[in-house]
Amino acid sequence: MVASGSPARWVVLVCGFSTCALSGCVERRYTIRSEPPGALVIVNSEEIGVTPVSRSFTYYGDRDVTLMKDGFATKRLVEPIRAPWWDNLLTEFFTENVVPVTLRDEREFKYVLEPATIPPQEELRQRGENLRSQGQVAPVPRRGGILGFLGF
Repeated sequence: MVASGSPARWVVLVCGFSTCALSGCVERRYTIRSEPPGALVIVNSEEIGVTPVSRSFTYYGDRDVTLMKDGFATKRLVEPIRAPWWDNLLTEFFTENVVPVTLRDEREFKYVLEPATIPPQEELRQRGENLRSQGQVAPVPRRGGILGFLGF
C-alpha cells in the first residue's frame, strides 16, 4: 500500500519532527571553590557538599551562601546569579525550545576564608554580662487598642 498525501506534506512533517528532535536546552551550573579547599558549603539552607563543589540550578536569583571550616571563620554572604542576555523573559522560549544546540551557563565563585580568631576570655565574659543585663530589663509596654493591634 502506498502512503497517500502530497510530497510537500511529508516534507513539512519531517521538518517539524526534526525541529522538535533537535531542539536545544539550557544547562545552568555553578561551582563554589574556597581557599583553603575543604570547606562545607550550605546554599539556601541546603548542604551541598565540600569545596570544590558544583550544583546545577533552574532559576536565577540570589543565593544565601555559607562556608564553614574548622579553624576558619564562618563566611556568610548573598551571591546574586543574574541571567545572561540570551536567557531573559523575551528570549527564554527560543533558547529553551527552538535553538538546536545546548547552551551552557557555568558560573564559578571563589571565596577566601580568614583564620578564626579567639577573643580574650575577659572580652567574652564582658559580652555575656552585657547580654544578661539586657535580658533582665523589662520590655517597653505596647499600646493597647487598635494601634497596639497594628504594631504601633
